[in-house]
Amino acid sequence: MSDIYSRYDEVEKLIDDEMFPQAIEILTGIIAEDDTFVLGHLALARVYTKTGQHMEAIAHAEKACELEPTDPFNYTALSVTYQRAWAGTNDQQYITKAEDAMAKSRQVNQG
Repeated sequence: MSDIYSRYDEVEKLIDDEMFPQAIEILTGIIAEDDTFVLGHLALARVYTKTGQHMEAIAHAEKACELEPTDPFNYTALSVTYQRAWAGTNDQQYITKAEDAMAKSRQVNQG
């Protein structure tokens, strides 16, 4: 498992250097190996958002919430992903979903 974490650390550097295609390639490999690796899903959501691939970003942010439904950070990240999807598409449904995800984050945090 530590191999996944070392590859994830490598990906974080790629993201910082805006080497998004390379980051996506490594992250998809990590997720193929371990679909329960929440950090991988969150990182893919971030990278897909940065590259304007909003549907893919949303799918990975939602998966992180599904895998760890009691972590308020995951819902906050999902809310941000929805907000950026709205900014990229002007599709109003994403604002509603962003608000719902933020409410869920607060609910889980108080839980």
